[in-house]
Parts: sequence; structure tokens; C-alpha cells
Amino acid sequence: MFDNICKFLAETFSTDFAVWLLGESIPLTELSPSELSLEPIRADALILLQSDEIVLHLEFQTQPKADIPFRMIDYRLRVYRRFPQKRMRQVVIYLQQTGSEMVQQTTFTLEETRHQFNVIRLWEQPADAFFQSPGLLPFAVLAQTDDRVQILQQVAQAIDQISDSRSQSNVLASTFILAGLTLEEEVIKQILRRDIMQESVTYQAIKREGREEGREEGREEGREEGREEGREEGREEGREEGREEGREQTKREDAISLLREGISPDIIARAIGLPLEEVQQLQAQNSQE
Repeated sequence: MFDNICKFLAETFSTDFAVWLLGESIPLTELSPSELSLEPIRADALILLQSDEIVLHLEFQTQPKADIPFRMIDYRLRVYRRFPQKRMRQVVIYLQQTGSEMVQQTTFTLEETRHQFNVIRLWEQPADAFFQSPGLLPFAVLAQTDDRVQILQQVAQAIDQISDSRSQSNVLASTFILAGLTLEEEVIKQILRRDIMQESVTYQAIKREGREEGREEGREEGREEGREEGREEGREEGREEGREEGREQTKREDAISLLREGISPDIIARAIGLPLEEVQQLQAQNSQE
């Protein structure tokens, strides 16, 4: 969930990320992983943004992974093969503080081959740096601070100043999700309570679908059907069918709630796990009612 939200922010506010990571206010467009023939390398969380002269490669991680250095050199070579004249900046951004030494790794070394990339540990970054652009506001609460509640309050005030309602809604929803890495949900809800996200179902929907994927809650009729089966196999099949049906129905219901709150179909699809086309269909149906 968290890397999907970060990917959404990077793609939606690409200029903000360019200023932060490249030091230049340059327009960046999304580069499709399929252009690099990335299979079978995992590409679901890969963020590639490009201009005429540079490719920005981002990896957001909540926990360190041993294969990150290899992925960095692999992506660099693939981009070079496709765009040999373009510069490339690679940045791994760790969201959640950890004592693992893997978050200190900035090189891949194999015999005489050595490749270097950049690493940002958000908890070591000054919070003020994320108040310069709306697309970076959700990261402020993860930055270096002695009072995260106060930082979140300042973020809420900054979000108030965003004039575009759609951007405001997306930044607010993203802030709520990322703040969950460091603060309790009730605290976040008290600070970020707004007309566009008043109902607690909004917060619960996004959080639930991201962090409890595959949860054991299903539709009641499916669970009852499973329980009534005389054989264990029948009971398990019934429960599983009920859970799956319930999960899909819950996603649709949550998507409708989020649409009514003004959250964009893009962020709903990423956070809940529904195809964008299905969310757009629900939006169209809801607008006709």
C-alpha cells in the first residue's frame, strides 16, 4: 500500500519530486517499465520518470530488502540499453526507521564491477524540506522531528492552503496513509478531520484494504454456508468463497464511499486494489444516481 501511494504522488506531482531530487524544476513524464523489457524482474513498485535528458528512478521501501542493490544496477543497465544518451539518477527512499544495516547500502559490487546509487532515509531528513511543495507534504511526518503530532498539524494547515480541490483531496488522503507508519489512527483522524473526508469509513477503507489484504472477514452468508457444511472440505471452501466475495464487495462499497468524498479514481484504485476501469465505472454509475 505505502509504495503504491508514493508512486501515485511521484507521478502526480512529478515536478515537485524533480525539484527535490534533481534540483531542477523540469517536467517529467512516466516511463513505462515495458519499454525496458523488465520481465521477469519485479516492476510493480518501480517508478521511472523521464525528461529529454534524464531518467529518475525511484524505489520507496518501508523495510529494507537484500536485492535492492542488484535491482539498481539491473535497472541502470536496462535504461542505458534503451536510452544510452540519457543521464540517470537512482534513489532508494526508506520510509520507516530501522536499525538494519541494509538501509546504509549505496553500492552494488561484483568482482570488478561497482555501481553506486543514492539512498534517502526519511527519518534523517529535516521536516522543513517537505513543506516547500504540496506533493511532498505527506512525507513531512516521517522526517526528523521530536514532535510528529505538531508536524502533522503543520501539514494539515499547509494542505488547507492548496487551492485545487482535487490536489488537496489527494494530498490529504496520502498524508493520512503515510502518517499511519508513525502515529496512531485516532490521532491522525483528529488532526486531518475535514469536510472532504469526514466519515471514518474513508480512512478505514484505505487503511484496511492496504494493510489487511487477505483478511479473514468475509460475507456473513458465505461464512454461514461454510459452517453448515458437514464436511471440513465443504466448510473451508464455503468460507473461502464467502471471504473472497466479501472482500470484492467491500472494495466496491469502499470505492463508492471514497468517490463520494471527492477522492480521485487513481488514488482509490491504488489504495484499495481495484482496477482503475472498475473504479471509473463505479464513478459513472454513482453520478447517474
